[in-house]
Amino acid sequence: MDKKVRIVGAGLAGSEAALYLLNKGYSVELIEMRPKYSTGAHKTDYPAEFVCSNSLGSLDSLSASGLLKQEGLELGSRLFAIAKENSVPSGNSLSIDRFGFCKAVKDELNKFDNLEIVNKKYDEIDPNIPTIIATGPLTEQRLAQNIKTVFGQENFHFYDAIAPIVEKDSINFDKAFYASRWDKGEADFINCPMDKHEYEKFYDILINAQRAPLRDFEAKYFEGCMPIEVMAKRGVDTLRFGPMKPVGLFDRRIKTEYKKCQFYAVVQLRQDDKMANLYNLVGFQTNLKWDEQKKLLQAIPGLENANIVRYGVMHANTFINSSKILNKHLQALKFDNIFFAGQLTGVEGYCESIATGLFAAINMDRYLKKLDLIELSSKTILGALINYITFVGHKNIQPVNSNWAIVDEIDCVTKEERKKLKDKKYKNELRKNRSLDEIEKIKNYIELN
Repeated sequence: MDKKVRIVGAGLAGSEAALYLLNKGYSVELIEMRPKYSTGAHKTDYPAEFVCSNSLGSLDSLSASGLLKQEGLELGSRLFAIAKENSVPSGNSLSIDRFGFCKAVKDELNKFDNLEIVNKKYDEIDPNIPTIIATGPLTEQRLAQNIKTVFGQENFHFYDAIAPIVEKDSINFDKAFYASRWDKGEADFINCPMDKHEYEKFYDILINAQRAPLRDFEAKYFEGCMPIEVMAKRGVDTLRFGPMKPVGLFDRRIKTEYKKCQFYAVVQLRQDDKMANLYNLVGFQTNLKWDEQKKLLQAIPGLENANIVRYGVMHANTFINSSKILNKHLQALKFDNIFFAGQLTGVEGYCESIATGLFAAINMDRYLKKLDLIELSSKTILGALINYITFVGHKNIQPVNSNWAIVDEIDCVTKEERKKLKDKKYKNELRKNRSLDEIEKIKNYIELN
């Protein structure tokens, strides 16, 4: 058996895949162009760097995102475990100290003598070498063009946006307050409330603000990472029912009837580093010019004098047409020893990148051992994601993150069973148990084979 595997890209998917295969005893060549060449979005030379939000979403296994994390941990994910070890307070979500996390990933990789890290651009796929391509949404243009040439399919393009980060010490806590929605968990979020007049002033600044110019090709925004200025154009109340919704947020310094909405709109900030010095604005991905961002943030009560340590930016993201290029093992249809993982495949999000990196590595291991490859059903979150991006019937494929809509429905026969399924918590409990049952069977099958 050839014990050498090439992994292209040291992001979340590539790092997860590398750690899995290193632990299996393979010699891994990990190719990463940073720090020799910059992506324009990354700030360090560390592997697995978070370039946007520092949140991996909910920890609740009754949510799709939370269940995906649990599936990954059951299958042996190292990055989900490292994320938990480097978490920062954020209610019932898993948010990380972004630099502590990627440093821990680097330290983990460096434990292995069977790892070779090569800092260079990877321009051309070599089908003679077992390879996992996990170059992410910022795939270098020469490789993107090579993928188009090799597989005969056009890449798709969309834009991704990053939210601003501010210093906590510059926040005015005479106006801002700590709370979690509906008081669930610890009061980990900083909340900046607005009345109707303040919101209308903020909205007027936002819709009239100048945006930074985009590049030549058409922008296709992913709904899960919509720039706030684009979202605002949909209507004056769109933000109040989206990232600025005030429901369930209460300033305990103000006496009011519990469960009665206190505010017209609320801007939330989430801890971004282990020392709790930095906070990012939740749902505030933006492409506004930097002076316009400063003006907009200063219109938010509590952020009048906020020190902005990172402005929001947008960058072009690419993904392949997986339904024409990959099978349900994340294996290339054209070359058996080429696998793809991460956001390049058309999944969207940190957890999704980690999980597909793990899945590609599991199947690469089995491929090289001449064992049957693993396939997951859409009863699991990971299986649903992979089945969605590889579904040949898509007419207009767009990036997808973990959500219940792509998961198989619960089988029910009687009227009484259907009635019970109207209870969302009950339904999600069934989904969770069904998923983990399948994951457990797959895990045992992998260990036995």
